[in-house]
Amino acid sequence: TRGRDWLILCGLHGVASMLGWWGPEQVQSLVWRVDDWDQRWWTIWSTAWVHANTPHLIANQMALGLLTAFSWVVRPDRACAVAWFLAWPITYLTVAWWPQVGHVTGLAGLIHAALAVVAVHLLLQRLPVPQARRWGLLLGGLLLGKLVIEQAWSRPVVWDGVNDMSVVQAAWFSGTVAGAVLGLLTAWGARLLDRQRQRLH
Repeated sequence: TRGRDWLILCGLHGVASMLGWWGPEQVQSLVWRVDDWDQRWWTIWSTAWVHANTPHLIANQMALGLLTAFSWVVRPDRACAVAWFLAWPITYLTVAWWPQVGHVTGLAGLIHAALAVVAVHLLLQRLPVPQARRWGLLLGGLLLGKLVIEQAWSRPVVWDGVNDMSVVQAAWFSGTVAGAVLGLLTAWGARLLDRQRQRLH
């Protein structure tokens, strides 16, 4: 059963994103916006399922599919799933720190958070995967390199001419940071629980 909670989250995001695409008019009420999110609190969760156009949806669904396939092999445990779940609203809420961002949609920030969570747990060898630390270093290095190239802290929003849309790189950055921090916290908490169980037995 290890990995079930994580895979359920993957499935939820995939299905909800498709359902959102089939109701484009109604789904606008699910978009997180800086100026009124406190009056529409649910949008810090629902905005992940809203996509600007078809290429945006396809790209994120493909990325989610790759994440799901990778997760099927690695099987992130419940501690990982808790970290990813908690990173969900934080990923979108923290983009408000950049005044250039008015709203954000899509799964990309959340996928970055998921990869950061898994990278941390692999680095700490919490997941029973052969050469876990090496895989964690590789995954973490790729994420870090991507962030350095993008420089979201100085370029939070960029224009994607190919897909005709604005890309909120700040969400990718905040998702990665949120995932890494919560990954560390949940890994630490899981180890404490394991030690207490060992003492009891």
